[in-house]
Order: sequence, then structure tokens, then C-alpha cells
Amino acid sequence: MPKLKTRRAAAKRFKLTGSGKKIARRKAFKNHLLDHKSAEQKHRRLSGMALVDKADEKNVRLMLPYA
Repeated sequence: MPKLKTRRAAAKRFKLTGSGKKIARRKAFKNHLLDHKSAEQKHRRLSGMALVDKADEKNVRLMLPYA
């Protein structure tokens, strides 16, 4: 079997949690157009990591074969 290639775009966007059973991701909507968003929304709701949904987890794991 040849070595599998990792999708580099996915490797930059997703990280495994400490147990290795779940995949963490950044939250959306915090890149630009931030003027009209409240400080609470930007700091509390959009900062930090979220977990990848179960429905999407299989696809992400296929993109990260050695994660």
C-alpha cells in the first residue's frame, strides 16, 4: 500500500481533541465584516473552538488519514 496523502487545507483547519476521538474546528463569521457585530458576539460566541458535527466527522477523518 502506498502512503496516503493528507489534505493540507483540512490539516490547517482541524485539530484532534486530547482523546483523539473528536475533531475541533474554529467558529465561522469572525474573519471580516466585524464592524456591525457586537463585542459579546465576537468575544463570547465566536471565539474558541467548536466540535465538528457527527454528520461531517467521517469526511474530515478521510481528509486526515494519519490524525
